[in-house]
Amino acid sequence: MTTPVSPTQPAPIAYDDAPLTRFHIRIAVAGTGGQFSDGFILGIIGIVIASAGDTLGLTPLWTGALGAATLTGLFAGAIAVGPIADRIGRRSIFGWDMLFFAVLSLLQFFVQTPGQLLILRLLLGLVLGADYVVSKSLVTEHSPRKFRGRLMSLLAVAWAAGYVFAYLIGFLLTGHGDDAWRYMLAISALPALLVFGFRLGVPESPLWLAKHQRNAEAADVVRRHLGPGVLPPTAPPLSRNRGLTALFGPAYRRRTAVGALFYVCQVIPFFALGTFSSQVMESLGVTSKMGAGALYNVFLLIGAVVGLVLIDHISRRRFLVGTFFIGALLLTALILFAGAGASAIVVIAVFAAFAFLMSAAVNLEFVYPPELFPTDLRASGVGIATAASRLGSAASTFLLPVVEAGHGINTALIGCVVILLVGGLVCWVWAPETSTESLLDTDTDAGTAATSGHQPSG
Repeated sequence: MTTPVSPTQPAPIAYDDAPLTRFHIRIAVAGTGGQFSDGFILGIIGIVIASAGDTLGLTPLWTGALGAATLTGLFAGAIAVGPIADRIGRRSIFGWDMLFFAVLSLLQFFVQTPGQLLILRLLLGLVLGADYVVSKSLVTEHSPRKFRGRLMSLLAVAWAAGYVFAYLIGFLLTGHGDDAWRYMLAISALPALLVFGFRLGVPESPLWLAKHQRNAEAADVVRRHLGPGVLPPTAPPLSRNRGLTALFGPAYRRRTAVGALFYVCQVIPFFALGTFSSQVMESLGVTSKMGAGALYNVFLLIGAVVGLVLIDHISRRRFLVGTFFIGALLLTALILFAGAGASAIVVIAVFAAFAFLMSAAVNLEFVYPPELFPTDLRASGVGIATAASRLGSAASTFLLPVVEAGHGINTALIGCVVILLVGGLVCWVWAPETSTESLLDTDTDAGTAATSGHQPSG
């Protein structure tokens, strides 16, 4: 005979709907390490190259190679580690990669040749590529649906903070001796070591455990960290181990395309204009280049924080489509105002508004791709989206100064407007709404295929 449930006994809570706890916040903070480090080392390399050029004997070829090295390593790391993390789990990589990053960062202090620095930058990129896929997957899979956007947005804020911190460190250390650039590079070891401490003891994703039929372990993680009132996740067993090719099959290919294309269309104008903000401002007639660059970075950080606040209050589709089209409108206004001889204050204000908007939209790069894919393909899908974005950022930072030199800044800006419009159209036609989806619902081909097409934006 079944024992009746007491009227005073609370009903069990589904794993996706668990209340927010300090455990969730700890996981999200632990996930910020790779993002802060990525923002820092991408932001600092331009200042380092300018400071170390004579010491290392940098030629234009070495300058370009060092600038692209981390992005190249990150591309390879994201592609390679995604399928591995889907096969063996997230925790083993997540728990130790920041320690390797810290060691590599410290080794940069001792380099004597550009070749040595190039190898270290490639290895740092590989570690960051690995961390991108495991941290996004693990934080997503531990997060309650209601708070998932804000928890994942902490990673976006960390990236922006790392980028701005690099600008600040470069500003403070420039001119303080011939070896100042060595300290600029090595200092990235400190936050990596701090976050490594947060990662000790972080458990494996219960979703990944359940998907691999390790249900007792999944239940133990949920019971220890969320309490007995939360039901552990359950998932149908894997019929087979699927690899990258499954992401291009009929059930997932549209989501794979959206994940890669929206990411690329965001990072091309974001990285191009951010990396060369001072040069862009000079070309538009603004004489205070450092001031313009500092303002750009301030609004970059503010935008990331505002995006964190908004992310769970706006549908993913509206956020995606809206920021693409508004960004295109702001860049168009920048071109028109500069061409009409508007004051420097107006030009800088429009440029800062663009930085604010795009930085807020960057939150979607951390939230949206992990939500697109099922648990057994999540890290692989995030890896493809991340790798595509790094190709876009490398291409943009290479092409913008070339286009500006040959055809003028307006041509480069018009190119960015076109890319933003393409991103907006792709998302308007293809992007599904994921904020209300359960991650468990995406663990079946039918669930994903049913929601992979055009969705209403409400």
